[in-house]
Amino acid sequence: MRPSASRLLNILVPVKRAVDYAVKIRVNPQQTGIDTNVKHSMNPFDEIAVEEAVRLRERLKASVTSIRAITIGPAKSADTLRTALAMGADSAIHIEIPESAPSPEPLAVAKTLRAVIERHNAKAAKEEDKVDLVILGKQSIDDDLGVTGQMLAGLLGWSQATFASKLEVDVEKKEVFVVREIDGGGEELRCRLPLVVTTDLRLNEPRYASLPNIMKAKKKPIEKLTPADLGVDYTPMFETLKVAEPPKRVGGGKVANVDELVAKLREAGI
Repeated sequence: MRPSASRLLNILVPVKRAVDYAVKIRVNPQQTGIDTNVKHSMNPFDEIAVEEAVRLRERLKASVTSIRAITIGPAKSADTLRTALAMGADSAIHIEIPESAPSPEPLAVAKTLRAVIERHNAKAAKEEDKVDLVILGKQSIDDDLGVTGQMLAGLLGWSQATFASKLEVDVEKKEVFVVREIDGGGEELRCRLPLVVTTDLRLNEPRYASLPNIMKAKKKPIEKLTPADLGVDYTPMFETLKVAEPPKRVGGGKVANVDELVAKLREAGI
């Protein structure tokens, strides 16, 4: 029997192309940012988000009607979307910007996601076709800001659950049970849909895409849009004055006894 309209989920998963986590970060010669002429891959926290969306479909079956990935970036970012599609997403949206353009700031990203959601929901023929769950990484490993999900929930007026380490959806009640990471333990939340969730490391371990799924991903649709299509301005609100590597740490030394240690601590003013 086909599930009723109240039991269907449409999931949006924002993903970001970032410098690969295994690459040693270096400052560019101009000291305006980091050297980006290195290997890139999907932000690890976003991989967790894609994996969780796919696992929700595996648990809830037909109750999850669609999983759509979305990214903002240059043409090369399409590879990141193909990875999400190979992991199990159904379709994708690429907000394309020039290669030379600066990376959008979190508020601009949140406004873009809001515009995409409102655009999609306005075109939805039925209530069950609307996006009602957004799952994204808690932060990106390149800027470590960790505020996009919170801003998006605020702009939409939706519930939010950040730093999630456990996620259970009750499609009958349209409620989501979330355990979120906090200092010293976990906090349990029960949220109403629609909802924005940001993922933490303990939520799951992302799968590797199989070769057949990688080949299938090449045929899945990617819709291309521009910031102008959505009415979003990506002009930076902040200016980076200079980027520099931290000073090199000075090597330590050994002491022969406690008296010598105490003397050196006093010399250091401790």
